[in-house]
Amino acid sequence: MFTALCNRIFRQSIEDYHRHDRVDTPIANPYPAGSIEHLLYHKNWIDTVQWHLEDIVRDPEIDPAAALAIKRRIDASNQERTDMVEYIDGYFLDRYKTVTPAADARINTETPAWAVDRLSILALKIYHMRQEAERTDVGPEHREACRAKLDVLLTQRTDLSQAIEELLTDIEAGRKYMKLYKQMKMYNDPALNPVLYAKK
Repeated sequence: MFTALCNRIFRQSIEDYHRHDRVDTPIANPYPAGSIEHLLYHKNWIDTVQWHLEDIVRDPEIDPAAALAIKRRIDASNQERTDMVEYIDGYFLDRYKTVTPAADARINTETPAWAVDRLSILALKIYHMRQEAERTDVGPEHREACRAKLDVLLTQRTDLSQAIEELLTDIEAGRKYMKLYKQMKMYNDPALNPVLYAKK
């Protein structure tokens, strides 16, 4: 199953990151460039770094200049994340390029890769909620509440994985079809963000 591969690689990426647990640690992607495994690992690494940047920027004592620098880094990361999703969707487009959709084929609300994006974020939620559920410096109420949340997240991962598998099966059978809309991030584009083009 494709989602089993995703979940395994996402877990590997998250564990690799936490060996150092520093947002500036260079990525060491163990998979060959051009492979879907390489794309999935890279995608989750971006998400993992951004997760921790979001933690850092919420420090109430952070220097405002440092916070602004991190905010801009998060913006750049969001653009890179979107690019990686589109690369993964390119993989699916190529994989199913010989499929002729049925006359009554329907389009899905999101592409396969955007669903995989949610699976990547879920992997991070599961990792960090498990950490919270195992903390020894908090009371049992905290651990119990986090274990309950972890159970929900694990169920959500199972359900989302099943939904992705069903979507891929439907695309392969011609019951659904996909389109790739290039995302237009306006805030990063100096020609589309009015604050930026007003400076010209």
